[in-house]
Amino acid sequence: MDRFASMSTFLAVIDSGSFSAAARRLGMPLATVSRRVSDLEDHLRVNLINRSTRKLTLTQAGENYYQSCRRLLDDLGEAERRASGEYAIPRGDLVITAPLVFGHLHLTPVVVEFLRIHPEVDVQLLLNDEAVGLPGEQVDLALRISHLPDSGLIAERIGTIRRVVCACPDYLAKNGTPGHPDELDQHDCITRATLMVPDSWPFLINGKMESVPLRRRLAVTTAEAAIAASIAGAGLARVLCYQIQQAVHEGKLVTILRDFEPEPLALSFVYAATRLVPPKLRAFLDFTVPRLKQRLGQV
Repeated sequence: MDRFASMSTFLAVIDSGSFSAAARRLGMPLATVSRRVSDLEDHLRVNLINRSTRKLTLTQAGENYYQSCRRLLDDLGEAERRASGEYAIPRGDLVITAPLVFGHLHLTPVVVEFLRIHPEVDVQLLLNDEAVGLPGEQVDLALRISHLPDSGLIAERIGTIRRVVCACPDYLAKNGTPGHPDELDQHDCITRATLMVPDSWPFLINGKMESVPLRRRLAVTTAEAAIAASIAGAGLARVLCYQIQQAVHEGKLVTILRDFEPEPLALSFVYAATRLVPPKLRAFLDFTVPRLKQRLGQV
């Protein structure tokens, strides 16, 4: 039995939440993943995982062993990075995840600039609106637009992102500009079909968050579609401020109901806490954070 391979597979199963998800992540047959964990349990003469429930859970021995494996493999990875010179200069692969639209509009251009001056760093940029876990998904850095919960991750704040309501000037000229969220039921609204409650938007009214019902005329699955429809005069849309920055600058859209906007969301880079931050990661943060602040006008 290759003990390190079995330990890595065991960690992948727990981090992924299931044997099948770990098999997909590792690119190996499900039977191989299951056999490696079983071999590890036979070697240790103890059950690590409860297999009697639908949800994968660890036994007490499994929980202790998981924490020990995590520390051991993290230390091994750090030793290999030191030996390869990764801690000497910015060098190696950097895996970054970010929301789709923000990554396309703002992060990708900055990454291209970064690569020009760091020829020994390669970047894998994963643009996905689903939050990717750290460090279980083998991601070095994640850009998050949310209120971050307390965790073992380190957060580097970039700025804030407003949740805004917008419309094109022609629509407002024909239908009037709502002065209060209660007037939304008198306007055509474009909503996201993926929202749990697509027929209401949250607003801060008299110091309290309230969910305000609206009249939905169009439901779409992406922010880009909602913005395009609003520019075309289909009605009001609710999006993140950076998504319409260019359209507002060009006069294609205007924001409304600003006095009732919810508290802005934090925009941050998050990464796992380690004893040493690799130069490739430190160099990327030092290069990227001020440039993103400048692009968002939050210097």
